[in-house]
Amino acid sequence: MTTTGTTTSTSVDWSALITAAVNAKLTAATTISTSITNNEAKISAYQTLQTDLSTLSSGLSSLATAVVNSLATNAFATRAATISSTGDVSASSALSMSVSNGAATGDHTLTISQVATAQKVVGTSQSSETSALGYSGTFSLGLGSGSTADITVTSTMSMQDVVDAINAQTSTTDVQASIVQVSSGSYEMVLTGTEDAADISYSSTSGDDILNELGVTDSTGAFADVLQTSQAAEFSLDGISMTRDTNDITDVLTGVTFNLLQATPSGTSLSISIEPDTSQIETAVESLVTNYNTFRDAVIAQQATASDGTADSSAVLFGDGTMRDIMDSLQNALNSTVGGLTMADLGLSFNEKNELELDTSTLSDVLSTNLSGVTTLLSAQTKTSSSQLSVVNTGTSPQSFTLDLTVDSSGNLSSASIGGDSSLFTISGTTILGAAGTAYAGMAFTYSGSTSQSITVSSTSGIATQLYQLSKTYSSTTGSLQTLITNLTDRDTDLQQKVNDIESDASAYQTQLQTQYANYQAAITSANNTLTYLKALLNSSSSS
Repeated sequence: MTTTGTTTSTSVDWSALITAAVNAKLTAATTISTSITNNEAKISAYQTLQTDLSTLSSGLSSLATAVVNSLATNAFATRAATISSTGDVSASSALSMSVSNGAATGDHTLTISQVATAQKVVGTSQSSETSALGYSGTFSLGLGSGSTADITVTSTMSMQDVVDAINAQTSTTDVQASIVQVSSGSYEMVLTGTEDAADISYSSTSGDDILNELGVTDSTGAFADVLQTSQAAEFSLDGISMTRDTNDITDVLTGVTFNLLQATPSGTSLSISIEPDTSQIETAVESLVTNYNTFRDAVIAQQATASDGTADSSAVLFGDGTMRDIMDSLQNALNSTVGGLTMADLGLSFNEKNELELDTSTLSDVLSTNLSGVTTLLSAQTKTSSSQLSVVNTGTSPQSFTLDLTVDSSGNLSSASIGGDSSLFTISGTTILGAAGTAYAGMAFTYSGSTSQSITVSSTSGIATQLYQLSKTYSSTTGSLQTLITNLTDRDTDLQQKVNDIESDASAYQTQLQTQYANYQAAITSANNTLTYLKALLNSSSSS
């Protein structure tokens, strides 16, 4: 408020005063918000490391264990088959095949005397497929010794209607019907068995003999024109002659399916070789290189420095101990020696930028010359001191221990324990499974013995197994990275609550000041009004 002579005026900027006071209160909130933003950047960086480690772990799962059986899904259990021929026969024209994981490797010789075929018969020519036949009757149809069904035909039905009626029962009879147009105005009905090595059975049960009328059977009830006879497949594997009622052979070699396509001419044969599919191992090792370098790049980004040598503004985890420990652990695993081999034997090395590199030629060579060594170097291996205890699954966290097995008086396996603790394994018949939540989870054995005994179980962890365990542990929901993320998230929640409290207090303070300063302004205005009145009164007195 200023007063000049007899003039008084107000020039108080109440809004500026209130804003300045409130902003002073909010300064602490701004500082806290900056801390929240910094924490969010760290959380994002930790989550990137967590995701990259999870990807590394997933890519290593097929290399982490090497148990070979029909249930195995690891890269070492995959199989590939090659087929070649001797003599004048095309291997691909005579045979196709598929091989499941864990199938026994080896070479075999196959000759095919005849392939299995289904019976196929045809009727005589009919002038129309859609005109009413004028026949009424019921017949029974089936295949071999299987189920039969009655097919009823009325006088208004056409040949196409008869075909439809037969096909409506195919799921029961295993016989299909079709119509072949031989020429314009000439149609023939064909019956085909849906299974090989079985004859079609037919009998007329009432009314007209429908199939005889259509020329499918003759006067004796036999099929008039057999286009293809039914026969079983006859073949020889490694000199052993066999017969099957199908061309899809699944019960000769475990995990192997042969699809017989045509007979091999006399004097010719098919040579079959079943080997480990090393391309799966190569692909998995290549993924290891890619995924490891992705994680490494994320770590390097957090070690970036500015031109003055201090941490770059983007390196929010600069000097972080957990990140450094993870990187050191991964590198130590890569540099380990297992079974007398190192990663260099696989063609793996670190370049001048400390990036992981792969020489694919070296890897291909060692896979072809020392697959067992590569398997030991990379994967988990478990062996037992007794042939009566077979390893079904090593798991990704192999352990070494002495397993005490107890067999009851009836010869049944009753318990498996380590150091007297029987809670570490569960028993199901002759199967022994590592209990969930224990160090032995994922391990599985079968016991063929009939007496109680103690058996030594020895396990080793290859490079891939070690990397898998490390990356899975660090990236898990209970790992150290998640702990850091959770702690920062909880800290931000607390800090945000402080910001909210400060902002709430500042808002209340602003309201208080607005009321208080409004009262000041009202008082000033009232004083000015009184001053104006007094001045007017004085002026009036002076004039009189």
